[in-house]
Amino acid sequence: MSFGQQGGPPSQWDPWKPHSQQPWNSGNGGDTPDWAALAEASETRNKRRRLLFIGGGALATIAIGTAVAMAVVSANGDSDASNRTTGLPSTADIPSSSTAVPSFEPTSAPPPLDPKEFVSSKAKDTAPLDVPALFPGTQLTMGSTVYKKGPTADTTNCASAAQGTLPKVLTANKCTRLMRVTYIKDGVAVTVGVAVFDTEAEATRAKGQADKQSIVRSLAGKGVKAFCNGAVCRSTTNSYGRYAYFTITGFTSGKDVTTKDTAVFSTGDDLAQFTFRQIRRRGEAQASAAANQ
Repeated sequence: MSFGQQGGPPSQWDPWKPHSQQPWNSGNGGDTPDWAALAEASETRNKRRRLLFIGGGALATIAIGTAVAMAVVSANGDSDASNRTTGLPSTADIPSSSTAVPSFEPTSAPPPLDPKEFVSSKAKDTAPLDVPALFPGTQLTMGSTVYKKGPTADTTNCASAAQGTLPKVLTANKCTRLMRVTYIKDGVAVTVGVAVFDTEAEATRAKGQADKQSIVRSLAGKGVKAFCNGAVCRSTTNSYGRYAYFTITGFTSGKDVTTKDTAVFSTGDDLAQFTFRQIRRRGEAQASAAANQ
């Protein structure tokens, strides 16, 4: 068995194959190059190069197109997730650099109005004032306790609605009005008296001058029996703005109040607290109305 080439024409030169025979050295021993063969070989090389360039360009175009398509798909598919992750706004939400940004002069908000100021002097405390305005409805609820509303009274003769040392205190500080209301629950009655002055200073002075004998006169009637007429009762004194307010609490049965009668103390405290809230709300309402003008 032979591994050599047997017969046939000599191999043509292929520039892409190693050890192929040169056209000018075809084995005939001549020195003259075969120009026709050279031209044919050159044409073959040019064709192969063109094919390679075309094929390579197509592959590159396909690769670039694939990369762009993948990039577009990736950008479109992950845009929401990217915004969620980075917290950046979408392009439409980002203002362009040419957008003019308005400028404002620094300002400071006016200080809030003080509600107490509106109930501290006759000049500012101009809202309608009467017993129903301070003590509306037919009953009063404090927490889980409900008190039934009894009789009411309103007078400009403050001394006539007070007893003990209180008439003198009210007169000395120029009390202009004294409103009273009584509430009752389970045989315990309380009368609240609200004395009105022109200024906060007068109300504060009246509170300071009042003592244990400065008592507002209890108010009976409208289903409420007389109480605290000679019996020991519990009284309180306080003030807010141009108002001084007093309570007297006792049993409608006429028995004396002792320190163990917690119902009497809680009743008096509830009504004193409610009166304070009502006067403060009056100031808040007037302050709000003034701020909105």
